[in-house]
Amino acid sequence: MSSDHLVTASTAATELADESAPVDRPTAVDEVVVLDYGGQYSQLIARRVRECGVFSELLPHHVGAEEVRKRNPKGLILSGGPASVYADGAPKLDPELLELGIPVLGICYGMQLLALKLGGKVEGAEVGEFGRSQLTVREHGRLFDGLPADQACWMSHRDTVFEAPPGFTALASSTASPVAAFESTERGIYGIQFHPEVVHTPYGTDVLKTFLGDVCGADLGWSAASIVEEQIARIRAQVGDAKVICGLSGGVDSSVAAVLVHQAIGDQLTCIFVDHGLMRKNEGEQVIKAFRDQYKIPLVAVDAEDRFLEKLKGVSEPEAKRKIIGAEFIRVFEEEAAKIGDAKFLVQGTLYSDVIESGGGTGAATIKSHHNVGGLPDDLEFELVEPLRALFKDEVRAVGAELGLPERLVWRQPFPGPGLAIRVVGGEATKERLDVLRDADYILQDEIRNAGLYRDLWQSFCVLPDVRTVGVQGDERTYGYVVVIRAVTSDDAMTADWARLPYDLLEQIASRMINELREVNRVVLDITSKPPGTIEWE
Repeated sequence: MSSDHLVTASTAATELADESAPVDRPTAVDEVVVLDYGGQYSQLIARRVRECGVFSELLPHHVGAEEVRKRNPKGLILSGGPASVYADGAPKLDPELLELGIPVLGICYGMQLLALKLGGKVEGAEVGEFGRSQLTVREHGRLFDGLPADQACWMSHRDTVFEAPPGFTALASSTASPVAAFESTERGIYGIQFHPEVVHTPYGTDVLKTFLGDVCGADLGWSAASIVEEQIARIRAQVGDAKVICGLSGGVDSSVAAVLVHQAIGDQLTCIFVDHGLMRKNEGEQVIKAFRDQYKIPLVAVDAEDRFLEKLKGVSEPEAKRKIIGAEFIRVFEEEAAKIGDAKFLVQGTLYSDVIESGGGTGAATIKSHHNVGGLPDDLEFELVEPLRALFKDEVRAVGAELGLPERLVWRQPFPGPGLAIRVVGGEATKERLDVLRDADYILQDEIRNAGLYRDLWQSFCVLPDVRTVGVQGDERTYGYVVVIRAVTSDDAMTADWARLPYDLLEQIASRMINELREVNRVVLDITSKPPGTIEWE
């Protein structure tokens, strides 16, 4: 995870959180709630609903009908999940959810729960259905109105619905599912066995839009950019005339949060930028120029490279690097915050994905401990300002564009909190190695941008293993570093595929690195996807 936001496991800060408060969702907009039954695509369902123009929250399946009712949603979606509906301890369906008077759509496990609860027939099939499948629509009904009778879809299940509940119409079947979709327009209950939220289901978005617009009657006009004015008003109401500080990393999340808060309260905000010497080439200068010179935001910039490198001497174990960098970061930040004095609020670029991962989807404002930077100390007492708390990463980029942030900043790829220190793999993060890695990474980014591929990639970076290899350059034997190129495509970093960069581009990158960097004599490409590998090496 990137250092785009400071987060804290601070007891003091946690006590400030209102445990019954939901995410600050937009007012006066339609919402559809997604209940999470543990499926790998649950977050993606909420994101797709938002992309369709309807605000959506992802809540744990056990929150109960009353918690859903509080949000006054236009509809309810039950997600997929890994369990069998017949397994001991499997998540159950609260029958009161079907009495809220709003349309319900069950997806995969959610459909099976509906079928079981309403008298349909669900059985464990001899053969599971995983991956691409063929869907045959026999009755278009309301859900498939206007869509082809034969279409591809993405399945991920073993239990199968063999009979729709009494009073329901079986709409479709698939390769291994006798009933792959059903509906009761009278009761407003719909079920689909396939996953409409993944790109492998070509007409999935059409099905979702039909449910959201035609069935639920929701307005499809919401967008992330539309929250800017509302968030500015919220920030002003929360902060009043108090001083506010923000830990600025230069990443997308903290940058967008900082600019949004500055628009709300002006020079009441002071940003603290700690340059630990582990950033990519010229990034420190870019951050200072953008925020101090372009946006005129009060900025304290700390050149702490020597401090961090001194602490990292002799350290090669990745987790030890993380802890040292996190602890030193806290010390520097604390020193600078103390100099500002009387600040009562701390801005964080917390995203909705962080809230979900920390268990805050129940409505509790749980504060996640950042596994890269580390938490702020318990006695550093600030009330949190989290203007991006309701948004996913792609939505934060939309807000950044709305605020006029430069494209290069808005589309900056994720960057780990410990920076290049954990991309120097298996060895000490010395100034020399960091500079070699920085220069190699600069060449990689330059060539990828020139090829017009930067925004197509989730991440692209270099790794410098603690390995030297023999080479021949200019009729001389060399003993130089190996640079590893890592480039992946992904929607959310939960899974990732290695990027098929053109051979000519790879040749150009390798040629530049070896010709321009005397310390490098070999360039290799990592073609591991996630899973089984991780995106970062450490």
